[in-house]
Order: sequence, then C-alpha cells, then structure tokens
Amino acid sequence: MDEKAILTCALTGVLTDPRQHPVPVTPAQMAAEARAAFEAGAAVMHVHLRRQEPGQGHLPSWEPELAEAVVDAIRAACPGVIINLTSGVIGPDIAGPATCIRRVRPEIAACNAGSLNYLKLKEDWNWAWPPLLFDNPVAKVQAFLDVMRESGTRPEFECFDVGILRSVGMYLKAGMFTGVPACNLVMGVASGMPVDAELLALLPRWLAPGAVWQTTLIGRAEIWPVHQKTAELGGMLRTGLEDTFYLPDGRRARSNGELIEALAQCARKAGRGIASPAEARALLGLT
Repeated sequence: MDEKAILTCALTGVLTDPRQHPVPVTPAQMAAEARAAFEAGAAVMHVHLRRQEPGQGHLPSWEPELAEAVVDAIRAACPGVIINLTSGVIGPDIAGPATCIRRVRPEIAACNAGSLNYLKLKEDWNWAWPPLLFDNPVAKVQAFLDVMRESGTRPEFECFDVGILRSVGMYLKAGMFTGVPACNLVMGVASGMPVDAELLALLPRWLAPGAVWQTTLIGRAEIWPVHQKTAELGGMLRTGLEDTFYLPDGRRARSNGELIEALAQCARKAGRGIASPAEARALLGLT
C-alpha cells in the first residue's frame, strides 16, 4: 500500500489516576511524552487537559490558560506537530471546550458525532459507575462545528457505533461542515463497538465520501492485531496511554513513545511509510 500512515498519540486521556499509571499531567510532562511519541513517528498529538492541583490530576480541566500552556509546551517540543484537542463534555453546556478551542486554535479537535449509553459492568455484574448518557444530539454537534469553523479547526468525528459513523455522512450532505471528513472509529468501549477485526473490515463502506479514517482501540494486548488490520485496510493509526497501558507482547508500557514505536511497526508490516506532519496535513486537507 502506497499511502503513508498518520500516527496519532493520545497522550493522557482523563480519569486515569497519575498516582497509579504513568500518565502525564503537567505541561512539562505532556511535552516530554509528546516528544518521545514525536520521535517515534507521531505527527498528531491528541490532548486532554487535567487539573493541576495536588491530588486532582485525574480530573478534567477546561481552563484556557492551562490549554495554552500545554499546547505551547508540546509545540515547542515537537516542531510542526499537529494538535488535536479533546472536546467531550456531558450536558448541553460546551463553554469549557469552546473557550479552549478558541484560545489555542488547534488544527483538529474531536467532535463526538452521536450519543451513547456509556456503560460498564464489574465482574460481580454491578455497574462500574452509574449508567451514563454521553449526550451528543445534533444541535450540540452543530454548536461544536460552529466553534471549530470560527477557529479554523478541522473536526475529527468520534464514532462509537455504526449509526454514529453513518450520521457523519448525513452531516456532510446537510452542510453542517465542509472539507475532508475525518472519522475516528472508537472500538473497545463496553457499550459501543467491540475491538474486532471482522467488524472493522465492514466499516469503511459506511464512511462519508472522501473520508480519512483511523481507529481508536481501547483494551490490552488484544487490540494490537486490530491495529494491524487497520494498517492493512488503509486506515490511520492511533494509540497512547489514553487508550491502553499494554504493548503487543503483554508488557505494561512505560511511556507513550513505546506505544507509538509499536504502532509504527504495524504500519511498516503493512508496507506503509510513516507520514510526517507536513504529509499528514496534506492527507487531511489541512491548510
């Protein structure tokens, strides 16, 4: 396959406790982890923001000053890198992420493309957390798209199931956004699509015309054969400490750099090169 693979590093995510897992929290930690991933081939950094107070590093933050500090530190450590900023919030109030998008003007921001009952059971069949609706009705999606258009930011549509993926094509036809559709197929959320290579092979047919797509695979060592399948099918690749703590051989990852090194190997095994930031911009239609 000739098309190079864009590698995205999901640096930290949210809610994982930095006292228990090697997730970065401070701007300096985020920059150091980004640099290791950048050197391993990541052209895009997917950024979540975490509270900076002692003992609060597992909680999300929407402070625009923090967003600016984190993004500036990553950009300084990784010349030319593409920033992909999170935007996910529960409820209709999008002021926090909207303010951060306007402040840092990332080239890409996540846009959750549909609603999902966010569920997980423990081994004793009790809920791991109270059943939660991750609400993303069309009016909320449009509100995010308006902020992104205003900021010169390209939406990356997060798709947790097949219906959400198909909705992106409707959004395009309805004129809700323009440009190259970017779809992120999220697999491994317990109440969403499973991490399954056979299911993955069916999904590209439901992409919006001209879409660039990638997978986000959440789990342990079982995700890696599906990363390989993504590379073989022509998808773009994402991993990082937001998505997994495990390397293909089952060892726990110590850094984002180790995970991106393994992801780059998936691309190379499929006969694909690794896209530089400039090549990634061209593939994604970013100016």
